[in-house]
Amino acid sequence: MDLGIAGKTALVTGGTKGIGRAIVEGFAAEGANVAFCARDAAEVAATQAALEAHGVRAIGTSLDVGDAEALRAWVESSAAAFGGIDMVVANVSALAIPDTDENWETSFRVDLMGTVNLVKAALPHLEKSDIKSAVAISSVSGREADFASGPYGTVKTAIIGYMAGVALQVADKGIRINTVSPGNTYFPGGVWESIEGGNPDLFSFAMGLNPTGRMGTAEEIASGVVFLSSAKASRISGANLLIDGALTRGIQF
Repeated sequence: MDLGIAGKTALVTGGTKGIGRAIVEGFAAEGANVAFCARDAAEVAATQAALEAHGVRAIGTSLDVGDAEALRAWVESSAAAFGGIDMVVANVSALAIPDTDENWETSFRVDLMGTVNLVKAALPHLEKSDIKSAVAISSVSGREADFASGPYGTVKTAIIGYMAGVALQVADKGIRINTVSPGNTYFPGGVWESIEGGNPDLFSFAMGLNPTGRMGTAEEIASGVVFLSSAKASRISGANLLIDGALTRGIQF
């Protein structure tokens, strides 16, 4: 299927590892140009080189999305460099799961306000595009109570609510706003690999909840994100797309 995004520009936060890396590679594989950011400069440079091997234009920037001013400046500089922005993905999470004061503050600043500041800065540019899509990565922990229902899960719930509200506010401009909520996703260097080694009982418990008998892959999540961002998803807005292999039991109305 031709997703209709070849030559378009995608803006992705946290594009060097895990789901974020799979997302930028998914856009590049469809012929889209990519602007992405992450904190580690060496990883940014390596990812940029890998994306350019797809024959697309890619610009990586070392950035902390919790720095609101730097994030807004990055959006503006990316739009200037590429001549606009067509698709935006707010992917970064601090993964601050334990219930501590510091993790509440970090989750609010990085996960929630990183999403809010990115979307608000990108909207004027999306309005000029013919695709006009913004997607935020939430989590099944934002949809139902689980072991991560402290700062991480609470902020992920807030992201779903925020994006649904924006979707309504900008629908008349043709801008689509959606959320993707991955279930347990296993990849090298990811949180579940860490839990597997550090808390094997929790890992076994989580695996047992997956009716497919496995966790998802970063590529499986990215495929949904790239499709939802594309012209082929032109009627989907205000949605929270679960990509969890039937992990969650609640029925969405």
